[in-house]
Parts: sequence; C-alpha cells; structure tokens
Amino acid sequence: MRVDNKVLDRWQQLDASQVLIAVADYAKEDSSFVPAKNAATTRWQARVGQSEFELLLTGPKFWDARANRGGGGAVDLVMHLNGCHFKPAAAFLVERGL
Repeated sequence: MRVDNKVLDRWQQLDASQVLIAVADYAKEDSSFVPAKNAATTRWQARVGQSEFELLLTGPKFWDARANRGGGGAVDLVMHLNGCHFKPAAAFLVERGL
C-alpha cells in the first residue's frame, strides 16, 4: 500500500487520544491523573483484543507505562497496540477513516 507524504504528515500530527479511541476496543481517560511534567498529558486505560495498556498521551506522542515504550504519530501507536508493522498499520488507519 502506497501512502502519500501529505497523509503521513497528517498521521504524524494526529492527537494520540483520537487514534486510541479509533483503535481500542475499550479506552477510558483517567480523570484522577495529575501530570508531573506536561499539563497536556493524559493517562488512559485501554484494551485492544486481549491486551491491556496504560498509556500516557501528549498530543501525537504516547508512552506505554507497562511496556516502558513509546513513540509518536498514529502509525507508531497502531503498530504498538496491534503488534503489527507499517503496512497493516497504514491500512488500518485508512480503513478507519483517519
């Protein structure tokens, strides 16, 4: 699947919470979370298939607190949550209309 650079740029800038809601079977923001560094950071509990995640999201960036791994952009987040490579992640984003 070919993805044009404008689409890649848009995916790089998408808010991670928007992507998470589109990807996860269950996603809930932790309203009691108080960020230590960036006031824009939110904490989410999510389930994708049989996997559960505790994610810190700041704009397009994410950090998986359980896996001690993070990234930035919609493609990275989909690859992390679905355990897939670039092509299936890109196809997933297109399929979801993101």
